[in-house]
Amino acid sequence: MAQNQFGVMQGRLSPPEAGRLQSFPRSSWRREIEQAHSAGVAYIEWIYDDYGASVNPISTPEGIAELNHLKRQHGIATPAICGDWFVEFPLIRCTAEEQKERELTLHGMLHKAREIGASRIVLPFVDASSIRTGEEKETVLQALSRALPVAEETGIELHLEADFPPSDFADFLARINHPMVKVNYDTGNSSGLGYIPTEEFQAYGRRIGSIHIKDRLRLPGGAVATRPLGEGSADFERVFNSIRSIGYKAGFTLQVARGEDGDEVNWIRKQIEFIRRFLT
Repeated sequence: MAQNQFGVMQGRLSPPEAGRLQSFPRSSWRREIEQAHSAGVAYIEWIYDDYGASVNPISTPEGIAELNHLKRQHGIATPAICGDWFVEFPLIRCTAEEQKERELTLHGMLHKAREIGASRIVLPFVDASSIRTGEEKETVLQALSRALPVAEETGIELHLEADFPPSDFADFLARINHPMVKVNYDTGNSSGLGYIPTEEFQAYGRRIGSIHIKDRLRLPGGAVATRPLGEGSADFERVFNSIRSIGYKAGFTLQVARGEDGDEVNWIRKQIEFIRRFLT
């Protein structure tokens, strides 16, 4: 991938389905591939969730073949799978049997990622799948350790999206200091939690392997609301100074607030123009 390409989270090029802010676009995933270049993006971060699992093309060899054909036809890459399935079915707070089944799903997803030309799976440990206790940290570390042989076999990295404070995240990462385990840094999650970018990058910047771009407004009482870029709490000047400090060369995946239904392509282009001012 060329330096600092823009990508988009799957589903952001279509109106939301069934009132969901983010989900696999069951009815429009093909059209999103066709529209991606018009939106100014070079890649789509593919979503795997329970809502779309039965019709997601990565679930079958035939679907993967069709997906790869459409990508070649339209010149669009799929360098990442966003594992939203693990928000609904987290690797924690479940029975031993459920834990085994969920880990097997992760191992299978690593193989699917390789088949669609991805290099990473983003594992969200936020919201319903947030790691809350020391015991849950141990559970996740053990699950990641068991997944690492499959990650090594497939060449697919595990990128962790978590809501730990910076020093706690650095301590957690130190316990699984493996080159296949990296951080997915989310500008909106961090701003919504009130974290300071320079402190985050000082704590674990060398482990950051991918970046999601969004903006969230921190509200009284700890609530957050996703906002268009520049209308939330994210200090993008400080964020991009911090990004430059680690020599980050990979892409920026737009996971931004939605605009008007039907205007997705134009809306994503506007959000990209907002970011470009911090890259020059």
